Amino acid sequence: MADLFEFLIGTGMRKGEALGLHWDDVHLAERVLYVRCTLSAIDNNHLVITTPKTRTSRNWVAVSPRVATALQHRVRSRARRHSDPSDPFTGLVFCRPDGRPLRPHTVLDRLRQLSKEAGVPLVTVHDLRHLAATITITAGVPLTVVSKTLRHSTLSTTANIYSHLTQQAAREAVDTIDHTLTRAQKRPTGLAGTAATTTRPRPAPPRSPPPVQLPRPACVQHHGGPVPNRACDHAATTSTPGTEKAVLPCVRERPPTCMKQSRDDRI
Repeated sequence: MADLFEFLIGTGMRKGEALGLHWDDVHLAERVLYVRCTLSAIDNNHLVITTPKTRTSRNWVAVSPRVATALQHRVRSRARRHSDPSDPFTGLVFCRPDGRPLRPHTVLDRLRQLSKEAGVPLVTVHDLRHLAATITITAGVPLTVVSKTLRHSTLSTTANIYSHLTQQAAREAVDTIDHTLTRAQKRPTGLAGTAATTTRPRPAPPRSPPPVQLPRPACVQHHGGPVPNRACDHAATTSTPGTEKAVLPCVRERPPTCMKQSRDDRI
């Protein structure tokens, strides 16, 4: 049964799907097989061939080189049995030497025996399917691909079953980011002994608004009298084109107030 165990780990297929696989559904040249039948035991006695439980289960499965080698070994030792179209067990890939189907409990008993000989805890047939999922998830295979390989009905089913593995993968992902940034920080630049730094271009300073021309003030007279030889031009203003000139009146400063007389002036 070594070929069967190699097949179960390499494909992640269910026990009943592997025991119900027919040669007509195996295409070694294309390295693909189709899951169309499943073998189950009623009351651990009566064997029946049925279709997979869900539409997603009835799908194709990719074949790895190791699995292809195991299947080729089965081809060479393929049991010769009279072909009966009405017999659903005709053409099974994994069967007894005489061509009869393998019972599920027979496979489980053999796996228990191997576990005992290896000195490891009891391993069930379904544990081999979990092993396939664990290998792919911890290797970084996207969860969508793992779900497709296991042929789960929904992606959430895969995420719920293997949430502990996805958490570990998430930690490994952020650790990868950390290591990448650390290596980039330690990478030297063209100058020896200097760390790699990234310079950002400085933004251009904001452009100042154009100066606003204010009207020129009119002449200012001082308290001592008007400025000599200069007349007050009430219309001397500066205006922008298209606007009327603003006229500002002359501003006369108030004459200085009388200072308090000194004591000598009052005498």
